Amino acid sequence: MMDNLGSRLKDIRLKAGLTLRELARQVDVSPSFVSQIENGKSQPSVATLYAFAQLLNVSVDDLFESKPAAEPHPHAVEDGGQLNRGDVRNPSDAWHPSEYANRVSVVHPSHRSRLNMAAGVNWERLAATPERDVNFMKISYAPGATSTDGGDTVTHAGYEYGYVISGELEITIGDEAFTLHEGESLGFDSSIPHSLKNTGVVDFHGIWFVHGKHD
Repeated sequence: MMDNLGSRLKDIRLKAGLTLRELARQVDVSPSFVSQIENGKSQPSVATLYAFAQLLNVSVDDLFESKPAAEPHPHAVEDGGQLNRGDVRNPSDAWHPSEYANRVSVVHPSHRSRLNMAAGVNWERLAATPERDVNFMKISYAPGATSTDGGDTVTHAGYEYGYVISGELEITIGDEAFTLHEGESLGFDSSIPHSLKNTGVVDFHGIWFVHGKHD
């Protein structure tokens, strides 16, 4: 499923009153690169994505694709009617937009918002509650894929926690490098310069939780 990162980035940039050239200058990339992203012809690295979010004063979550509209439920009933549990194959199909639905997020894999970034890095949002500065994601890295351009490191406020489903991932945090394998996990202060790279020969898949605020 393709994401609409480019159009969302452009909308947020315009609302912030920034020209394309000014955004490029402050993020230290070329205006043509920003134009390619906004037109859906290129994807940013994870580091560039964070830079956009920080500069535009939004959470990375705000740049995610909007949840696709669900197909009408095959057993839909009129208001006041009732569904049997067996009529609802997936719990996410049972809720309609409401305050309660916003506070409780159950997401079917086919309805996940996705960000497909440069170099084979993909994020899938696993839940979407109103809490800002929090990302609960499934991440995947193709062999050789990195979180930053040219092996540079990135920093941001908060903490990250990760669990490896399959494959391996090398995580550089400060002056130390850790290679995580299936079943291993970690947590670290995201204000420490860090980068992620799939050093294996198969795709890496993991569960990632990023909290963007310090207590």
